Amino acid sequence: MTGVFVAGTDTGVGKTVVTAGLTARLRDAGREARAIKPAQTGCPPDDDARFVADACGDPEAATALRRLEPPLAPRVAGERVGEPLSYDALLADCRRAVERSEVALVEGIGGVRVPLADDAEVLDLAVDLGLPAVVVARAGLGTLNHTALTVDALTRRGVRVHAVVLNRYRGATVAERTNVSELERTIRRPVFAVPSSTGDGPAALAADVRDALPPAVLPNSVRP
Repeated sequence: MTGVFVAGTDTGVGKTVVTAGLTARLRDAGREARAIKPAQTGCPPDDDARFVADACGDPEAATALRRLEPPLAPRVAGERVGEPLSYDALLADCRRAVERSEVALVEGIGGVRVPLADDAEVLDLAVDLGLPAVVVARAGLGTLNHTALTVDALTRRGVRVHAVVLNRYRGATVAERTNVSELERTIRRPVFAVPSSTGDGPAALAADVRDALPPAVLPNSVRP
């Protein structure tokens, strides 16, 4: 299987916009890249796969395997609506979706320790898929701890963390201006900063991410 797992340090850190930007870059280069959302909660109005598809201008650019209305962790959301998720079934569906994609970008749900299905967490899915990870985190104060813990959690379970993306970087504080170098020193991985976008709509937001990130943000096996 070829692709990356886009992990987050938390919910709302910008995983979807980064996923959209990376998917658009690969598709622009002629790769049949597809974003895969294993479980979408808070839907509607949240629909990360729809965002990526709109950003790429192609409904085939993204898919969501499960959609649940409550804006909660997938396991909790499934129980609340009487549709408990099976981890084995979700993993099997995710593997099939990855195998059918030339390049797959599997977007996590919230942070890596979020309950996914049965007793499994998002972290377990990253482990079982065996894809290298790109971690998306906030740029400001507090991200050093959250990002280092996320990288440690993935690494200890055998997931190769390729890079970290600090999203919505403004450089307005000392914390932001020093976080990139401090994180690189701490986690010993490349760290890239994506400036806050002024774009309007999925395509513009994804284009800003695509243009801000160098090819090195993706593993060699995935780059066009």
